[in-house]
Amino acid sequence: MKTFRIFLWVGVLIMAGVLGWLTLAVTQSKTKMAEGPFGVPFQLTDQSGKPITEQAFRGKPTALFFGFTHCPEVCPTTLFELDGWLAKVDPDKSKLQAYFVSVDPERDTPEILGTYISNVTDRVVGISGAPDKVAEVVKGFRVYARKVPLDEKDPNGDYTMDHTASVFLLDAEGRFVGTIAYGENPDVAIKKLENLAKG
Repeated sequence: MKTFRIFLWVGVLIMAGVLGWLTLAVTQSKTKMAEGPFGVPFQLTDQSGKPITEQAFRGKPTALFFGFTHCPEVCPTTLFELDGWLAKVDPDKSKLQAYFVSVDPERDTPEILGTYISNVTDRVVGISGAPDKVAEVVKGFRVYARKVPLDEKDPNGDYTMDHTASVFLLDAEGRFVGTIAYGENPDVAIKKLENLAKG
């Protein structure tokens, strides 16, 4: 019985050591992830037809949203709300920047994206590009996006896009600091942007 207790305690100590090591490893991994810029390097095109890379998300804190121009509700609502929040938090446009990356580059050319966004706000810059390059960015920023046919019997016909609806918040070095959820309480969203602007 005494030997069994010794083995039991040795087992407990070994398990505690393993759990401690795993906790440390996970913590260090999260810290490293938070220390580096969020997402992946990319070369796409902004709404004015100019090349744009991940470096655009540096220098100022960034609100980053993924969507598409044929979106019936989520995207126009988010653009409208984001415009209002940014106007309150950063009226002179000196502290924050915002970008809208299309998850539907087959239909959203930079020109179409620019027209769509400019009808709602002048505070957000649209980004699109070749479908394979956009897909890499969507995956690299851990965004969910999937084409959904409007008619299941015609998979090559008209479609919509299911996609992540949150606004990503990045600090001036491109690091992830949080999100604004779709339908977020406006006061909470504004507070998050105020905190983001303070750095």
